[in-house]
Amino acid sequence: MDLKAKLRHVMDFPKEGVDFIDITTVLQDAEAFRQALDEMKKRALGFGDFDMVVGPESRGFVFGTPLAYALGKGFVPIRKKGKLPYKTISVEYQLEYGTDILEIHEDAIKPGQKVVIVDDLLATGGTIESNIKLVEKLGGQVAGLVFFIELEFLKGREKLKGYNVESVVKF
Repeated sequence: MDLKAKLRHVMDFPKEGVDFIDITTVLQDAEAFRQALDEMKKRALGFGDFDMVVGPESRGFVFGTPLAYALGKGFVPIRKKGKLPYKTISVEYQLEYGTDILEIHEDAIKPGQKVVIVDDLLATGGTIESNIKLVEKLGGQVAGLVFFIELEFLKGREKLKGYNVESVVKF
């Protein structure tokens, strides 16, 4: 099945000039969703042995948790400031118009544990770079990064040099 053809494009969302790629059409189609996860699983297994799957809020949860289940691994959420109930560490990162803060539980990853970070989309690489910083602050090692979609023209992969990066659908 052509997963790229299953995605819906919403023009001028969330602002004028943006071609938003909507994953909900894949999520609603059981066969397409299964294929997307199977493809992501194959790519994650290509990184070798690892201990955990990490996913950022919120679409990283959509792909990361079923992927962790399919791989027999635990799942670690990364959330926006103030959303996690236990002690956290944080990192501030740059948005298009300002900054935001992401957090992870301080005991989520043990030093030396290898993780695969999973998200729906690789665009400029800024958000995923923040995820990497959180994992590494805890002493974790990033075995690889898996995305459902990659917007190659935004060159996010360049920001992630030195890391194993895989994506299923490329634009």
